[in-house]
Amino acid sequence: MRFTVRNPLDEGQYADPEARIYGGRYYIYVTHSLPYKQQQNHTCFVSDDLTHWKKIENIIDMSGFPRVVGAVWAPTVEEKDGKYYYIFADNDIPHMSREGGLEIAVADSPEGPFRAFLDHPLVGEFYNGAQPIDAHLFKDDDGTMYLYYGGWGHCNIARMKDDMTGFVPFEDGVVFREITPPDYVEGPCMMKRNGKYHFMWSAGGWTDGTYRVNTATADTPWGPFENVHTILSTGDSKIANGPGHNGFFWLPEEDQYLMVYHRHKPENRDGNARFLCIDRMDLDENGEILPVEMTAEWTYDSGEERHG
Repeated sequence: MRFTVRNPLDEGQYADPEARIYGGRYYIYVTHSLPYKQQQNHTCFVSDDLTHWKKIENIIDMSGFPRVVGAVWAPTVEEKDGKYYYIFADNDIPHMSREGGLEIAVADSPEGPFRAFLDHPLVGEFYNGAQPIDAHLFKDDDGTMYLYYGGWGHCNIARMKDDMTGFVPFEDGVVFREITPPDYVEGPCMMKRNGKYHFMWSAGGWTDGTYRVNTATADTPWGPFENVHTILSTGDSKIANGPGHNGFFWLPEEDQYLMVYHRHKPENRDGNARFLCIDRMDLDENGEILPVEMTAEWTYDSGEERHG
């Protein structure tokens, strides 16, 4: 397999990527990074080769969400029984509106259009201090679907019902379990490898160079998370700063991971000027995620390089 990535993937302002592979195609779902009131829908990037990307705009049928006034943020999507379920945040509650939070939509195709699945928010209140934003769906090996989410320095996990209409309590009766790791701000993302759960999240300030991605591992989807370390940050980079809010691709035939994230250009001080990027994400011999190097352009060739 050979492909070349040119960062950013698009010169438009996009953030908060969720990366998925469906039917052999690569999908990246993003926030349109504009002032909050102008954020009214989401965009999807689609590729067959990780080099050339098609942009599909306005993938949500917003007629089913009449309460939305803006701040349409940070999507997540997962397939279940042939349907594609899509969760996103809206209204920056309680700042822009008292109604909103995390919404859920559904489609027959990963490209949408995604239509309202419920007539009310999936999560419309604060639990454990977590603002209902930055959702991430994780389907475990046994098919159990978990929802991670949370801003304002708190992260929750909840277990989805089989019909995706709500949540199943954990064995102790708790519906929204707080799992906030150290140095957590927002942007949760879960990856599983060889029975270990690798939790990733963003820390720092999203508008500046302190933004970064941390990770830790656990034996269960809810922790406790150990060996916390930073895997993506500005560091001494001259080409970008403030990278964060990541998703990932896994290329199974190559056993290669790719981190999908947004970052700022160093000369631009506009917090909303965030751009979509992909870089290699390698693991060491112990299975820990290594620091990710930000690049402007890079080529992967399985005949020349192997995953570590």
